[in-house]
Amino acid sequence: MIQGTTSDAGKSTLVTGLGRILQRQGIRVAPFKPQNMSLNSAVTTDGGEIGRAQAVQARACGLAPHSDMNPILLKPNTDTGTQVIVQGRAIGEMNARNYQNFKRQAMNYVLESYQRLARQYDVVLVEGAGSPAEINLRSDDVANMGFAEAVDCPVWLVADIDRGGVFAQLVGTLELLSPGEQARVKAFVINRFRGDLSLLRPGVEWMEQRTGKPVVGIMPYLHGLYLEAEDAVAEQARAGHSGKSLQVVAPRYPRISNHTDFDALRFHSQVALHQVGAGESIPSADLIILPGSKSVRADLAWLRAQGWESAILRHLRYGGKLIGICGGLQMLGMHIHDPLGIEGLPGSCPGLGLLNFETTLDAQKQLNILTGTLARDGSPITGYEIHAGVSSGPALTRPACIFSNGQPDGACSEDGQIIGSYVHGLFDTTEACNSLLSWSGLSDTQAIDIDAARERGIDRLADAIETEIGADRIRRMLKV
Repeated sequence: MIQGTTSDAGKSTLVTGLGRILQRQGIRVAPFKPQNMSLNSAVTTDGGEIGRAQAVQARACGLAPHSDMNPILLKPNTDTGTQVIVQGRAIGEMNARNYQNFKRQAMNYVLESYQRLARQYDVVLVEGAGSPAEINLRSDDVANMGFAEAVDCPVWLVADIDRGGVFAQLVGTLELLSPGEQARVKAFVINRFRGDLSLLRPGVEWMEQRTGKPVVGIMPYLHGLYLEAEDAVAEQARAGHSGKSLQVVAPRYPRISNHTDFDALRFHSQVALHQVGAGESIPSADLIILPGSKSVRADLAWLRAQGWESAILRHLRYGGKLIGICGGLQMLGMHIHDPLGIEGLPGSCPGLGLLNFETTLDAQKQLNILTGTLARDGSPITGYEIHAGVSSGPALTRPACIFSNGQPDGACSEDGQIIGSYVHGLFDTTEACNSLLSWSGLSDTQAIDIDAARERGIDRLADAIETEIGADRIRRMLKV
């Protein structure tokens, strides 16, 4: 099990790289995260929903993602409330206190999923969540040491030196664990190091002597490493790039989900992607994209408060193009109804009124892996849908996509300026990406293969870990 001193310490990346190293050696290996909190999720082959990091780790292990790889997924819709997804299926909304009371039951689901994986694979690489030293959350813990102790699992503890205070992170975390938990920690990993290694060595030697734990790896800072993000919006997406041909703007609303939809645009040599947060000015653009949202009505209210509604109308008056994806599609319609209170208090709100349809949120999620074509020119698409809304209305007779089973998806405006779709991953195939960028005004579009870029990122990470720690040492410590 890989645990971290903090969130974003490097747990996900370490599991991803280790998974690829073992997979290369023919070892049957699977990823597992008992509990994840993320709005960036993926659809599994068994029709469930898991954190995107576990889908990336499954890819590194040469596997299709399965709901057992992340049996508890929390998708926050407020600062104190979350949708709880168990073994791929949403079971309802809970506030923080109710979820704390649910954790004993959650452990049963966690162990059930883990045991199924353990029977199928030689190695299960487990990722913790946050830090094991969160004292207020230690009771009935399922995410870190509570799980490790339940299955008698050894632990590596990883810390991010780029944050500063790496020795305090590691020694302090260890000190806050019980004696039995301290014994369970077998090694330290220092992540994102850059600088003169000789200056770090005295501190490493001191820490190893004080704790009796070896530092098995000091991982270099891998500049420009591309891995699909677990949750946070990638830093490179927050700033535009001068000199690019096509300007694309998207709001970064509070409950943005599945922002990896933009990955192909982030790395496209001809595209400048600007993701605009609260209080930031909205620049002019060739294309505006409204991304997915976990709380569509609340994020639509935020959008209006930030001045996006008038900016979008002005953008369309001047001939700009607009795409809405999933929750963004729902915002384009006439009304959004939530009679059951799926995403907050029951009620309805007006949409942007740009396409003639309405959406009603429903307790039953649509979770599907998809293939099909763009309706505008037949370009192939691959992706997935993951939403609770059911949309209906005249605008849907002009679909954005046609799935392989013949089912239409989304809508296009009569004037050809607006496209709305439930498909996540709309830009992931080279053909569809080229088609949509050409439609947005880009000429002589250059191809990008985001799938190949994902593979290169995983391989680069695995190579760095293998160089630093060594494949033989990894196998010895994992006893495989």
